Amino acid sequence: MPGASEAPEVPEAPEAPQAVEGPPSAEPVPQPWPPRKDRRVLRAVLRWTAAVVVFAVAGAGTAYGITQMKRTDVPGLATASDGRWDYPRLVAPPLPAGSPGPFADDNPANAHYADLRALVLPAPKGAEVDAALRGTDGWLATKDFVAQYASADDRREFAQKLTDDGLRHIAARGWTMPDGTRTRVYLLQFDTSAVADDLFSPGLVSYDSTVYPLKGAPAAAYDDAFPDVARAENVSVSAYTEKQPYGSEQVRQAYLKSGDTLALVVQSREGGAEAVPFEQTVALQSQLLG
Repeated sequence: MPGASEAPEVPEAPEAPQAVEGPPSAEPVPQPWPPRKDRRVLRAVLRWTAAVVVFAVAGAGTAYGITQMKRTDVPGLATASDGRWDYPRLVAPPLPAGSPGPFADDNPANAHYADLRALVLPAPKGAEVDAALRGTDGWLATKDFVAQYASADDRREFAQKLTDDGLRHIAARGWTMPDGTRTRVYLLQFDTSAVADDLFSPGLVSYDSTVYPLKGAPAAAYDDAFPDVARAENVSVSAYTEKQPYGSEQVRQAYLKSGDTLALVVQSREGGAEAVPFEQTVALQSQLLG
């Protein structure tokens, strides 16, 4: 009608997709549903597949968890201690301002400028510390150090040698563990690395024995079983032990040389000194010096 508003145009519907025609004479063939038995089989297959996936994921998670755990945290896999002691975390002592490390390029004397007393290995957990080795203000007198050697002649000779070589300081620490193992650690500092080198060998050690026998260890033999893993860079180590038969206690000892500093580590125990804590102690003291 004139004046009547025009009806909005209705968009044309899109053409339906054309079915793919078969042969002119062919009629559509209905596709039957699978038999009820097949549907049950299908559902069972799906359930078992899901179960396998769940167990696989759970198993992988468990395996990952075990690999991330310490062996002693896994029930049934806990192992007895191998004899190592519980030492505190080692921290290198600070150097005086402007001083190089002992093996820096600008330190030809290989001098340890850190406080020697702070370079002595701390006692492990459970140890009873030997107050006698603290000395005066942390410095041990030469006579107290050489007192551990068996022969009076050796003590006099060694003390004179230390004086002639310009010994500067001796710092020491000792302790006794609950199992009776006694440990003594001594650090001796000289003016230069060259002086310490000469005293270390041949002054104190040879391949098959020590030069000055300790009390209670008249026959110390070179320890061929001492492991390389217990050695540190820039530190020379000669380790010795008493072979059977020995007296009431066995003595293990090691001389260390690092730059201008010599060290002596001694462990003894009635019935036999164990190798593991001795090697651990030498290794940690070497790390502090190196």
